[in-house]
This record gives sequence, C-alpha cells and structure tokens, in this order.
Amino acid sequence: METRFLLLEDGALYKGRRFGAPAPHLGQGIVAGELVFNTSMTGYQEILTDPSYHGQMVVMTYPHIGNYGCDPAFDEGLKHPSGISCSALIVRSVYEGPLPMKRVSLDRYLTHHHVVGITSVDTRSLTIHLRTKGSQNAIIFDADTSDLSQQQYEAALASVRAFPHLGERDLIENVATKQVIYDPPIAGSVPFTPVLRFALVDFGIKRSIIAELYRRKVGVTLFPPDVKARTILESGCNAMLLSNGPGDPALLIEAVEMTREVITKLPVFGICLGHQLITWALGGRTIKLPYGHHGGNHPIIDLDSKACFVTSQNHGYASEEASLPDAVHVWLRNANDYTIEGLYHTAKQVCSVQFHPEASPGPQDATWIFDRFIKIAEEARS
Repeated sequence: METRFLLLEDGALYKGRRFGAPAPHLGQGIVAGELVFNTSMTGYQEILTDPSYHGQMVVMTYPHIGNYGCDPAFDEGLKHPSGISCSALIVRSVYEGPLPMKRVSLDRYLTHHHVVGITSVDTRSLTIHLRTKGSQNAIIFDADTSDLSQQQYEAALASVRAFPHLGERDLIENVATKQVIYDPPIAGSVPFTPVLRFALVDFGIKRSIIAELYRRKVGVTLFPPDVKARTILESGCNAMLLSNGPGDPALLIEAVEMTREVITKLPVFGICLGHQLITWALGGRTIKLPYGHHGGNHPIIDLDSKACFVTSQNHGYASEEASLPDAVHVWLRNANDYTIEGLYHTAKQVCSVQFHPEASPGPQDATWIFDRFIKIAEEARS
C-alpha cells in the first residue's frame, strides 16, 4: 500500500498506491510525460504498446482495469525496446484476481517491462481536470510518507515544469525501424501471393495495420522514417502509406518534403500521424487539440455518404481546415467536435484518415478504409 504521487505541471497533485515497476523518489530520477486520458473500456495492453503513446502517460477513464490479464499476442509495437511505449499507466482500480491460463497480471506485465503504474487515483476527477485545463506534462514519484512537505511539493513542481513538452521532443527514433524490412513477420499471418505492394513508412507503426494489409493480400516493404523519395519511387511499390506515430507532425520537415515529392508519382495514403503529414505536404497545417482524442468510441461522419460509424482514435493534433487548399476535400468529420478526420485530394491520388481503421483496440467499423486505399492503388496501376 506504499504511496505513489502524480503531479501535473499546473500544480494539481493526486495520490494513489504503487503497482508495476518502482518509481524514483524525488531527486533520484524522473518518470514524466504528457498526461492524456483514454475512454476505452478494454484494450489496455494494445494501448500500452501503441507506439503513438511514446512520450505520454495514459489515464484510463474506465474504473476497473486488468481483469483479463496480459498476453504477448495483444502487443501492438514492432520496434520499441521495452515492449511498452507509454511512460506510465494511471487507473482507479487495478484488478488483482485470478486470470485465464498463460496470462499474466497487469501489475506483473508493467513490472516486467519496467513501466510504472499508479492505482487508487480518482480518475474521474483527473479526467475532468484534463478536459478543463488540457493535456499537460506530469511526473510520477514514490514517497515513504503519505503526504508531501511544502519543500517536497515545490521541488517536484519545479521538476515537472522543467520537462520538455511533446512538441519539443524527438519521439520517432525509439519506435521506428532503422532499416528496410521486406514483408515484416506478423504472428497469425498466412503466406500469400501479393496483388499489390505498399511502401509503408514507419513512424511507430502498429502491427495490426500490417495485419490488415496482409489480410487483403497486400505486400509490405517497411521503410524507416528518414527514407528519401527516390528510394520509395525506385522500390517498385504500387503506393505509399504513412503510418501512425508519436509527437508533433510539424517537426518532421524532411518527411513532409519526401511525401510532397512522392505524391506527384504514386498514390499516397496516411493514418493518424501519416494523415497529419499529408496535410502538411498538401499545403495545410496542423493544430494541437486541448486534450486530444484517445479512445475506442469516437463517432465519425462521412460527409460524402452521410453515414456515421464509430472509430478508435489516438491523436493530439488535427488538420487546420482554414489552411487547406481548395483542391483538398474534407471527407470525414468527428461528430463530437467536428474536427477533420479524413481528407482526399480532388486531382491527385491522395487519401488519409486521422483515426485508426485497424482499431486494436476498439470497434472495427472502419476497416473498409483499407479497401478504399487498395482500390485507389489498383485504379492507379491499371
């Protein structure tokens, strides 16, 4: 029942108890990151291992987390050395009971991967605070007492306020491949003869994106994030897909330039961060959302068909509509805040979505997006 503290940069302090890996005491190190909340009821392992969360701490709004345990089959990351991408997990109540055979507890899973957790936190109050004040940096630390002295509090506050913000950090390097990988192996995939081949640029890709392409008999050549346009164009691939990933798209200037060049020669698609990079490559800009979209229950409106479907989302930035050229069509919108969730170009073979059509976790209403990408690539080839 040892005490663990969560301190936000605006001074809000939350107290809970430890689970997962040990956290440093004040002055002995730092566990820090941007604090965001996720509204998914399940899928905590997929969330923990999603490379897009690199540099962030995740608050689960659903109160009881961990009841079905953890299994390597649920992992989403391909590259991150610890297996877990986010910096920490914050929950109201962590499950400590029996589990299905061959699964381990969430506590043991975090401990094994050297990631801290904090439980017995009033996550409802914390979520309301983040919705009101916005996502912000936070630190987690252990203490031998149940309360902090004023001196300890001020020292911790100075520490969190000195930590760089998300837009000041290079987060891609630790979650993306550094070499070209031809058809990266994905557990459960069966051999097939590709009908198309996508050049997939890895900014921190989830393996379920690759799995969705394999299900549709699309071969994948995985490229590092610093790949040059010439390499893509000489690869023999039928299209380029830009993956999800962490951080601020405005920092990825070379990737934007590469995308801008490839767009003139090949169909180009994007998911999440990839969508944001396409926004920049087409002449638009992105803005930071107050607290982002993180969860498996975000409704989307298709402005062309007028259909509505539910999606899995994890992003803190969005396309700025006023910056988009006339030839860029707003295809999809978020039904909650009306932000842009999908774009296509009226004259070029470019199509992108801000949400995660592969889900994992979340509803699979949007897997048809992959079929849309493939259809565009097939039409371009014919």
